[in-house]
Amino acid sequence: MIREIVQVGDPVLRKKCTPVTRFDAELCALLDDMKETLKAAEGAGLAAPQVGVPIRAVAVDVEEGYFELINPVFVWQKGEQYGAEGCLSVKGKAGNVLRPSKVKILFQDRKGDRYSLVARDFFARAVCHELDHLDGILYTDKADDVRDAE
Repeated sequence: MIREIVQVGDPVLRKKCTPVTRFDAELCALLDDMKETLKAAEGAGLAAPQVGVPIRAVAVDVEEGYFELINPVFVWQKGEQYGAEGCLSVKGKAGNVLRPSKVKILFQDRKGDRYSLVARDFFARAVCHELDHLDGILYTDKADDVRDAE
């Protein structure tokens, strides 16, 4: 089911999300809906709070593949990259943000199994952007300029 993507101004986007503790059918349904919503919106990532659910779960769909990251945490970050970002919850805007060029995270999958992942370049940017959502941070908080998207 395609869910409505909440927009800037909705208080759920500013909440620190709670960890996922139940890996059940409800979580699987949410993740399935997030995948469908992300694909319909043609985005690179979607965090659970963007569909109104303040839990620590994100979906990232990039050239390297489709990833569901539950309870993700950074292990390390290296390098720098500076570039344009947009957000499905901040329609019509874009801004340049400084992000790490390489990150390693630990996360769980929809079954609760634990994994690690190293992401580089745009993949790293997408992961960082989505993990910020889990702490109530929007890219506009970090951008040195926010303008109308072209």
